[in-house]
Amino acid sequence: MVGNTYPYTKDDWKRDINLAADRGIDGFALNAGRDDWQPARVADAYQAARETGRNFKLFMSFDMSSFPCGSAGDANILRSYINNYSGHPNQAFLRGKVLVTTFAGESCSFGQGGLNNAWNYAVKNGVNAAITFIPSFMIDPGQFGGLSVMDGDFNWNGGWPMGNWDINFDFDNGHLNNLGGRAFIASATPAFFTHYGPDTYNKNWIYRSDNWLFNNRWEQIIQQRNRIDAVEIVSWNDYGESHYIGPIAGAQPNSQAWVNGFDHQAWLDMVAYYITAFKTGSYPAVTKDRVFLWSRPHPKNANAPDHVARPNNWEWTDDNLYAVVFATGSGSLTLSIGSSSSTTNVGAGVTKIKLPLSPGSPRARLTTSRGTVDFAPSNFNVVSNPSVYNFNYFVAASPA
Repeated sequence: MVGNTYPYTKDDWKRDINLAADRGIDGFALNAGRDDWQPARVADAYQAARETGRNFKLFMSFDMSSFPCGSAGDANILRSYINNYSGHPNQAFLRGKVLVTTFAGESCSFGQGGLNNAWNYAVKNGVNAAITFIPSFMIDPGQFGGLSVMDGDFNWNGGWPMGNWDINFDFDNGHLNNLGGRAFIASATPAFFTHYGPDTYNKNWIYRSDNWLFNNRWEQIIQQRNRIDAVEIVSWNDYGESHYIGPIAGAQPNSQAWVNGFDHQAWLDMVAYYITAFKTGSYPAVTKDRVFLWSRPHPKNANAPDHVARPNNWEWTDDNLYAVVFATGSGSLTLSIGSSSSTTNVGAGVTKIKLPLSPGSPRARLTTSRGTVDFAPSNFNVVSNPSVYNFNYFVAASPA
């Protein structure tokens, strides 16, 4: 989210690029909007990527909930981004052409009439390179056949279930079955919670993120890897929607009430395992015993003196502490929080365990032939009487 990087310097970009590259992430989608300062941050990002020397790729993802797109002249800013960076050594390509994506854009006309004509005009004409255009249009996939401008589809909403059920691949199949062999970018995301009242953005809901959403989504993607051109992790730094896996940095979009103190970088560590499996087709061997823990900070039906109401879909979530064990060999995990506790046998590789949520602080003890990992993360507290509604996750991991 370039919109959350107003105070960023090139050094901030380099920090993020190195953090991501160290975990196997190949590049960033730069979600840019209409603010007049954003082109300078995009320029810094490309220059920082070049200076790291890591062959880290970048590409534009035009946020059409921000950019105007009703008149012909509205295409100029999009073309300027494409033309400025199409020849940059860190520009991402897909299927041999410059990769360009969007968030939304299904209502755009650019003064042309018709969605296909609109985007042909905006990103296929007046540009200095051949484009692989992969928008995230929020439309019935049955319309894809009539949109030749689409060189593929990014199923942004595929990362979480759109109702009160666990994640599956059905939604993606509906997109893939209508692409006729065009490219497909899958979405992987750990969570979704936003909590803006009617006096601000008026966005206040969750999507179900339970039962190890991030892990299970990656497992499904890996099973389908031969049908998928790329995976986009949603997101690096979208604090407002609580699915960030990078550091809490830059300028938050007034999301401090549910983001501050809720670091998610343990998810960034965890995802490296799945990235390797997606790229190679084989899960790597676990070389260090580790425990990853996350939960929400209060039960879903808790009452809070919050001026913003409990989020819509709150009843879709479960009150659990989630654990993911990375074990070098067989052993056991003892997990506790408040009055809840359990001991579970684990095998080499990854084991997923959950425990009913109870007020208190979690503790995990993993024992294998390598020794014992005794993990009690600091500042990880579940309360029964919160001061605000917070359906974000506290995420922690034992030392790497």
